[in-house]
Amino acid sequence: MVNYSVKVESVSKVYKTAAIEVDALIDVSFALRQGAFAAIVGPSGSGKSTLMHLLGTIDKPTSGEIYVDGVPTSQMTGTDLARFRNKKLGFVFQAYNLVNGITAEMNVELPMMVNPMVASERRSRADGLLAELGLADRLKLKPTQLSGGQQQRVAIARALVNNPSLILADEPTGNLDTKSGDEVIRLFKDICKKQNVTIIMVTHNPDLTRHCDHVIHIKDGRLDKEEKRY
Repeated sequence: MVNYSVKVESVSKVYKTAAIEVDALIDVSFALRQGAFAAIVGPSGSGKSTLMHLLGTIDKPTSGEIYVDGVPTSQMTGTDLARFRNKKLGFVFQAYNLVNGITAEMNVELPMMVNPMVASERRSRADGLLAELGLADRLKLKPTQLSGGQQQRVAIARALVNNPSLILADEPTGNLDTKSGDEVIRLFKDICKKQNVTIIMVTHNPDLTRHCDHVIHIKDGRLDKEEKRY
């Protein structure tokens, strides 16, 4: 039996204003197995960002449901939603979204601050992850002292630190040169394989999808096609 980490069932999203209604997503359904490296692709305005926001529980579908580890996410609110997001989800952004005034080590510790964990344990976990990602000699440096590729590795360590089951990556190579971008993609593939974490990446770069084992094509708010390479 296939173990699905993400199920999207008949999800639609309508944005309403006083004058118009916009169908951002229309009856989208797909499922991702645990440990998949997936990409969401499509032209600008196709609904990719809307789908990413729904998967990240930043917004709620108008209809349909999204399940993460079998848990329906659309009805959760407040503290329950915050806890779920902190425990189950990790986020990697195009612009890294690191705090420039603190060290790489402290940036990785931030998601653990809400957990009942002593400072020494937080520090040990952060240092261990950064070392695994090749940054053992960069722990005490601030983001402005790191290259773009190194900053994105710090962001990946931060996304991993609470052992999530799903990582959402929004154009994670968009600000990187080709070499650094390729390194990030290799890291993602390695994380999926070794840690059984599901990664969903939104990208405008079709070349990156050759590294993925599940590609979701969105067009005009609808699921246009899927490519499965399991």
